[in-house]
Amino acid sequence: MTMGNTLSESNLEVLIDATRIASRIRELGEQISNDYRARTPHLVGVLMGAWVFMADLIRNLSIEVTVDFLGIQSYLGGTTSSGEVKITKDLDASIAGRDVLVVEDILDTGRTYQYLQGVLAAHQPNSVKLVALLDKTARRVVPVQADYVGFPIPDVFVVGYGLDYNQQFRRLPEVRILDNMKHL
Repeated sequence: MTMGNTLSESNLEVLIDATRIASRIRELGEQISNDYRARTPHLVGVLMGAWVFMADLIRNLSIEVTVDFLGIQSYLGGTTSSGEVKITKDLDASIAGRDVLVVEDILDTGRTYQYLQGVLAAHQPNSVKLVALLDKTARRVVPVQADYVGFPIPDVFVVGYGLDYNQQFRRLPEVRILDNMKHL
C-alpha cells in the first residue's frame, strides 16, 4: 500500500462506498426528522471530520434545524487518539434550553464524546444526543453510545468522506481503509 513514504488513494481499500453512505444518510434523516417532529434541533458539527456528513444529513432532514460547529482536537497528527481532548473552536450560539444533536464523523474511544457531554451540559441544553457516521466499538474505553449510527466499523483507520490522515483524503466520496501505518 505504501510507496516509500507516499500514500496513494488508489491503494486504499473501499470500506463503505458512496452509494451505501447516501442510502444510510437518507434513512438517518428520516429517523431524526420523525424523532424531532415539531421541534427545531440545534445540530453541532464536530470539526473537522464531520462537516461533509453534516451537510448531507441536513439535506436529508424534513424538519428545520439550526447549525453550529465545535472544533475538537484529539489525534494530533497520528492514527490513534492522543487521549487528550481540547476545544479549538467554541460554539457561536447559546444552546441553553435547546435540543442538541451532536454530529460526529466517528465514535472511537468515546473520550471525545464524554468530554463534549460535560462541556455541553454546562450550557444547560434541554437534551443532547449523538449521531455518528461511523462507530468503532472495538476501541471504546469510555462507556458512551451514539443515539444514531450510520455504520459500525472494525478497528481500522479510515479516511474519506471528510475523514483525513494529516489533512489528506477528505475529498474521497467513500470511506476507505488506511492500513500499514507503521511504515509511514
